[in-house]
Formats: sequence, C-alpha cells, structure tokens
Amino acid sequence: MKLSTLLLGISFILAGGWLTGCSSTNNKKENEHTEEAAETRWSTEDANKWYEKQAWLVGCNFSPSTAINQLEMWQADSFDTLTINKELGWAADLGFNTVRVYLHDLLYEQDSAGFLNRMDTFLEIADKHHIKPLFVFFDSCWDPFPKLGKQRAPKPHVHNSGWVQSPGSEVLKDSTQYPKLERYVKGVVTHFAQDNRILGWDVWNEPNNPNKSSYGKVELENKDKYVYELLKKTFDWARASQPSQPLTSGLWDGGDWSDSTALTEIQRLQLEASDIISFHNYEDPASFEARIKQLEKYGRPILCTEYMARPNKSTFEGSLPIAKKYNVGAYNWGFVDGKTQTIYAWDSWSKSYDAPPKVWFHDILRKDGTPYSKEEVAFIKSLTKATN
Repeated sequence: MKLSTLLLGISFILAGGWLTGCSSTNNKKENEHTEEAAETRWSTEDANKWYEKQAWLVGCNFSPSTAINQLEMWQADSFDTLTINKELGWAADLGFNTVRVYLHDLLYEQDSAGFLNRMDTFLEIADKHHIKPLFVFFDSCWDPFPKLGKQRAPKPHVHNSGWVQSPGSEVLKDSTQYPKLERYVKGVVTHFAQDNRILGWDVWNEPNNPNKSSYGKVELENKDKYVYELLKKTFDWARASQPSQPLTSGLWDGGDWSDSTALTEIQRLQLEASDIISFHNYEDPASFEARIKQLEKYGRPILCTEYMARPNKSTFEGSLPIAKKYNVGAYNWGFVDGKTQTIYAWDSWSKSYDAPPKVWFHDILRKDGTPYSKEEVAFIKSLTKATN
C-alpha cells in the first residue's frame, strides 16, 4: 500500500508539473499572440470606429510663415510660438480642425528632450484652437542634404526653395545609421502614444518622389529601394509603441490605385500597412473624385493630405465639396504666404518669376491675415462651419 501510494503521489506530482508546464507554455503563447496583435495594423472595423468619432476633418499643411522648412520651424532658436498661435487662430477661424505638420529626424538627434518639449508646446497651442495635428515623420521631397543650424534665406520667387528631406540621402543610403532613426520614431511615438490632442502619424510623405524638376540630378541612385526597406521598418517602429492614433502614408502618383496588379512595391506597402488610407491630388475635380472611388474599395477611412493648386484646376470650390460628399478628410497645401513661397508654382524652379503671380499656386492668407480671395475664404467657411 505504501509503495502504491508513493507511486500514485509521484504520478500526480509529475502530471501536475506537466499540466503546469503546458499551462505556462500556453500562457506564454497567448501573451506572445496578444503582444503581436497589439503591434499589427488596425482592423478595418477599428479604423472605421475611430473615424466615426471624428468631425469632418478639414485643414491645411501647416508651417508658420516665418519658417522656410521643418528645421527652422522646430529648432529652439527659431521656434516662433507667437506666429504659430496667431496663424493657428486664423486657421480655426476658417473652421479648420486639423493641420498636417512635418517633423525631422535631425531635430530629435540634436536635442530629443527639447524637441519633445517644443512639440508639447505646439500641441498646447493647437489644442487651445481645437486643432489636432497629423504629424509627418519622414519626407522625400526637395533638398536631400538637410543641415541643422541657421537655415538659408529663401531664393526669391522660388517654390519651397529651402524645404529639406528627412532623412537626408547620406543617412538613407547608410543602414548603419538607421538605429538613430529608430530612436527618433519610437521616441516621439512613445512619448505621445496616448495623447488625444494628436490626430495621427503620417509615416512618410511621398516616399518615392524623385524630385526630377528640382534636385533630381543629385538624388540618391536607386532611392526607391532604400526607401522601401526603411518605410517597412518605420511602420514597425511606430506601431511598436502601440499608439492610440492611426498610422498612414499617402499615395500620390501612378495609375489606378484600385488595381492591385498596377501598384508599385511602395504603393502596396502603403496600402497594406496604413490604418487609415491617405492620398494626394493636385488635379481637377473629376480626377479628385476618381481617386476617392479607387480607394473606397479598401474599406478604410480616407484622408486627402495634399490638394489645391489653383492653376491646375485643383481648387477649394472644386475639391472640398467632393471630399465632404464622401466624408474624406482634406488638407490643402499651404496656409499663410511666407518663407516657403508656395504662392509660386512648381515650375518656378525652371521658369523665372520677378513678381508674385496673379493666381496663387498654394496658400490662403497674406502675412497680415487678409485672404488672397475673400470669395474663397467665404466658401471654405460655408462648408466647415455647417459641419464642424
């Protein structure tokens, strides 16, 4: 009896240990699955639930008129809170409830704590005006050789003569420098991951833009290949912090976006990794509406994060009612005429101008806050005030 009892006891102990081991293994697998799920793209249902809570999103791509680029906007010596407050107040007066704002990796590398504090100050100002920013991490447009410090003066009559890429080409082509980009993205998202003053994160602006009409001759060879690999990583870095805000990266070129066989590698990644879909369009109303219809098939909220180039027939009167009809968020390029000089067209890089154009390319207000077009401003207000 004693031997039988002993053997039976040992059997129970071994069985219990085995069950405990199985339970531990199962719990570990469940935890791993939960962690993995938390770091994956939002479901279509979750994305649409988030969007249902938003008012109709209308705003602009914003930098203060006193800044030529992202670096001048955010560096400590030139961070102009007076102008930011004044101009965001003007934006709120138009009925804008969101702005798209560019960051830069060099700012975090230079002074991470100071940069995060300035972002927090910007958010305090924006929140006072009931405006939620969509922050942009990386940008493939314009000057591929960004440098910290005092920024150069604008080149007279030239569109975005001082705007800079992030990361610069020297970093983009050197994967050994990617850890500092990872620190930047994770550092910013982690700091603000649960901040409801932020609308979302635009991971990369026009990632495959070759800048043919401006810096094309000095652009990185095979830029697309470098961008594709880093874009994948950037989505992962941003998502690792489990932000409460959605991620996106906007399509901007190419053919029919509803045809998966026609998509480039980068476009496919943008569509498959974004929580909410975004796009750019600087064409006429028919093209604007066609792009929306192409993207509707993906079943997710849609933002147009760049539009409005008057000479191209991309106007508030043409595009904004369509955006409202389809409940698509809309961010025009430019706000107050300033150092970016985007009242001039893209062709100012190859065509000489000696005076402001009669028809502004971008922007809405003059430096004193008066509108380029009173009729245009009245039209914008008629749509935003009725909804927001």
